[in-house]
Amino acid sequence: MTGTDPMRDRPRTVVVTGAGLVTALGIGKADNWQALVNGRSGVRRIRRFSTAGLKVGIAASVDAVTAEPPTATNLCHAFATHAIEEALAEAAIGPRGRFPGPLYLAVPPLELDWSQRIRLAQATGRGEELVYDDLLRAAATGAFSDLDEQCEHGAVATRLQAAYGTRGAPVSLNTACASGATTIQLGVEAIRRGDTDAALCVGTDSSVNPETLIRFSLLTALSMRDDVPETVSRPFARSRDGFVMGEGAAALVLESLHSARARGAPILGIVSGVGETVDRFHRTRPSPGGGPVAACMGHALRDACLAPDAIGYINAHGTGTPENDRTEYLGIAAVMGGRDIAVSSSKSMIGHTLSAAGAIEAVITLLALRAQRLPPTINYRDPDPEIPLDVVPNVARDARVAHALSNAFGFGGQNVSLVLSHPDA
Repeated sequence: MTGTDPMRDRPRTVVVTGAGLVTALGIGKADNWQALVNGRSGVRRIRRFSTAGLKVGIAASVDAVTAEPPTATNLCHAFATHAIEEALAEAAIGPRGRFPGPLYLAVPPLELDWSQRIRLAQATGRGEELVYDDLLRAAATGAFSDLDEQCEHGAVATRLQAAYGTRGAPVSLNTACASGATTIQLGVEAIRRGDTDAALCVGTDSSVNPETLIRFSLLTALSMRDDVPETVSRPFARSRDGFVMGEGAAALVLESLHSARARGAPILGIVSGVGETVDRFHRTRPSPGGGPVAACMGHALRDACLAPDAIGYINAHGTGTPENDRTEYLGIAAVMGGRDIAVSSSKSMIGHTLSAAGAIEAVITLLALRAQRLPPTINYRDPDPEIPLDVVPNVARDARVAHALSNAFGFGGQNVSLVLSHPDA
């Protein structure tokens, strides 16, 4: 393994020719990047709905994008649309409405919102006895066809395919918090196989809603602090006590290097390697020794034909939960052999965007490579002596980085690591 040109000795090198980003920090890469390198938090009081009676009243919500009605399906679609529009405009690939490749979409499991359930319960007279069959019967009458469409598997992907003309059946997937990175993995594999010259890879999530907040609170995964929202997300700090819910979307246009060069497309970066593991240790807890996440990063490095010392930066999964951060540190230490390496968590500013996180943070990593500047981990005031990492504390820094890792580790031990490289590496 070497740290040489990632575009060499690859039959079908995969590059990124367009990217779009939507988070609590803003719409578009430019606004997001300025906020990230200035260490600004997107965590705030929730305004979309009442949080009375909830244990958590803060989130990194995307308030700049609206949908009517503001259901999970509609918001996921709206976030994704903004990200895709930016990515396609940058890539300038194909005629409008005819994307020359498949769509891979990471989206959360979509269910009826509480307001929709109340509406259906009132109409059927079933109250608390409401079951899924009621939805099917009601939808058959036509009176509730909008609810049926809202919860139809693949509803968001179907809308996006209709709008952008992607080829073949769109793929909707969920591999928990690794989902966004999984879409990139699938796009890379399809291009390498020669199935397509391009792929549209999108992660979107609109999980800032009462039910999701309650579910994650019951799992004790969320921080219970909310006195000063901007300071609550504290990845790798000793005082970390859980993550902050976030939402948003990212879209990446992946393309074979040959195709991109043939049409003179801009090359934002290279997806040099992809690694994946599933550890099945526990439904929500990571394997405590860090072995599966270390293996995931190792697979990505081998796929990229790079040695660990070629990596100059890691955009960590870094949720801010006590177990996850320690496990990720153990995995990084095992792979890097104790070498001091810059590791930062974007979740300190944008929260945990769940199904979208792997795609969002891949775009952030590409922006860091392009700018040769590392976004910080904010709210890092009390280092954890058990996690002796250089977390780029509180302030961004310039750095010469050719190759970076972007980690996405999900519940159930679903892990994906990406090696992303500067186009001139």
